[in-house]
Amino acid sequence: MPNSKDANDPDNALLDRVQKCSFDYFLNEVNPANGLIADKSRDGWPASIAAVGLALAAYPAAVERGYWERHEAVERTLTTLRFFARARQGAEADASGYKGFFYHWLEMESGKRVWKCELSTVDSALLFAGALCAAQYFDRDSAEETEIRALADKLYRRADWQWAQNGEATVTHGWKPETKFIKYRWRGYDEAILLYVLGLGSPTFPLPPESYAAFCETYRWKKIYGTELLYAGPLFIHQLSHVWIDLREIQDDFMRHRGLDYFENSRRATYLQQEYAIRNPRQFPMYGELCWGLTASDGPGPTTLQIDGIKRKFFDYRARGVPYGPDDGTLAPWAVAASLPFAPEIVLPTLRYFSESVELVQDEDYGFKATFNPLFPHESGNPFGWVSPWNYGINQGSIVVMIENFRSDLVWGLMRNCPYVVNGLRRAGFQGGWLD
Repeated sequence: MPNSKDANDPDNALLDRVQKCSFDYFLNEVNPANGLIADKSRDGWPASIAAVGLALAAYPAAVERGYWERHEAVERTLTTLRFFARARQGAEADASGYKGFFYHWLEMESGKRVWKCELSTVDSALLFAGALCAAQYFDRDSAEETEIRALADKLYRRADWQWAQNGEATVTHGWKPETKFIKYRWRGYDEAILLYVLGLGSPTFPLPPESYAAFCETYRWKKIYGTELLYAGPLFIHQLSHVWIDLREIQDDFMRHRGLDYFENSRRATYLQQEYAIRNPRQFPMYGELCWGLTASDGPGPTTLQIDGIKRKFFDYRARGVPYGPDDGTLAPWAVAASLPFAPEIVLPTLRYFSESVELVQDEDYGFKATFNPLFPHESGNPFGWVSPWNYGINQGSIVVMIENFRSDLVWGLMRNCPYVVNGLRRAGFQGGWLD
């Protein structure tokens, strides 16, 4: 077991339960023949390469917690990396990837592109991060673990980050064989810190340092409810790069000028979410000190209903955010759990509330329900209104890894020893803390 806070943690049983149930998603929603993980728990749904990346980071946590045997994790990890290393790369519309990157969604059996989706740079970055995490953890001299390290290195080195710039400083969101590069780029504070760190750290097709500077140019610094922070509305933006990178006490140029780091910024964003729910400007039921958490998530819409004389608009999957919205009353318990390292003093009471009072933790259904909306009427008569019928791989992986980072620093510690991550951070201008 890792060195952790468990011995004196009164919430250990709850964290164990949530972490184990969330990890079960990767045991069940998987094609064991190729390691692909379903994007969500709906029958017939395709794989998400981001979910695969999070699974690869969750496997070491499962071994350390005793949820899985090491040889089982080795076998699954090797199967997964072999698939991606051998999957067809090319400009054809039904390939698995191109220029070292992979399509966002892949068919679970064949691994081919589905839905005419994009070749996703950020989702590929999540996949590469999971592979590099596995390479750091599986460090023994066995043939299997040696191959894991070699395959992870091959996958990461193959990605052509310079091509993904398409002639400009920043990185594009992606590419499609039918229409070529997507017009949107990774600019401004979002989940792409990890993308730029990996791109800058590449030994084969590295991004230039000015790409990260261009990424930061459109950051938005705001003062909300008396708190100053680098702004992003949804919680996932404040979490996703932190899944792998220990951003405590290290600073890039922007954060040095503001006198804080990204970890502290995410702590402030977590408190802001709670404060928004306490103020509850749109008067949604149940919002409060123990009931909060807006992020990109599923929802009961799209529809508009008249409820208690007020016209309410409900969304389906949407990046919900604080305090400017959109907000239709849909809360995501998983996003609260993934903020545990930033502010355990407010996250743990909320997790207890979701578990004990709202009864949103079900062992047979991967722990926390993805989302619920107590305002939306539901024919089941559920006292908590609409509850999402699905779980999502990216949510489950974030829960497993961020709980583990809180308990033991496991994934953070592994990635601190990854030379590509260290090089990428330094080329982005990060200094201080563990980097020194």
